[in-house]
Amino acid sequence: MINVLLVDDHELVRVGVRRLLSDTRDIIVYAEADSGEAAIEAVRNCMPDVILMDVSMPGMGGLEATRRLVKVYPDIKVIALTVHANDPFPSQLLKAGAMGYLTKGCSLDEVVGAIRQAVMGKSYISPDIAQSLALSLLPGNDSPIGRLSRRELQVMMMLVQGNKLANISEQLCLSPKTVSTYRYRLYDKLSVRTDAELTRLAIHYGMLDDMS
Repeated sequence: MINVLLVDDHELVRVGVRRLLSDTRDIIVYAEADSGEAAIEAVRNCMPDVILMDVSMPGMGGLEATRRLVKVYPDIKVIALTVHANDPFPSQLLKAGAMGYLTKGCSLDEVVGAIRQAVMGKSYISPDIAQSLALSLLPGNDSPIGRLSRRELQVMMMLVQGNKLANISEQLCLSPKTVSTYRYRLYDKLSVRTDAELTRLAIHYGMLDDMS
């Protein structure tokens, strides 16, 4: 059996995915987590074969959780399963070490296929994601969000989700001064002046979903 750790902050999503995967002969969701922090703790307790990881979650989120897990467990198989189809999320997750990237609109067969490929050491990217990544490389399709570093993107996501600087500092193990520096670096790079403008920009580029 392929043991899967399912990471998503929405219980309804976890229940749905678990029930769908229960119909497969060789895959079982044997553990769940509702945050990146909880995912790291779950892996410490019992190493899964594959992790299905959401991207936008309270706290450090799926991107940082993936980076930390792959750094400590280089052979771990992480597949992003998220609503975010547009860059910078696919490229950032893949750079962080994810072996696959799926959107929540994909079919059960696609999820199952990606899990089985990951176990065999093969990567899988949904065709629509692969097309989006290819198009992002064309001249004229350069997004200002795509020019952010991994840490800048992470701080931006936590800001637009309503996290206070002190909370971001604690979650990311950074000093409040460093977080503040990232914040104003974001303002400068994205030509905004307030968190409200930063949030509007995030909505424009599809970085916030209706379930956040």
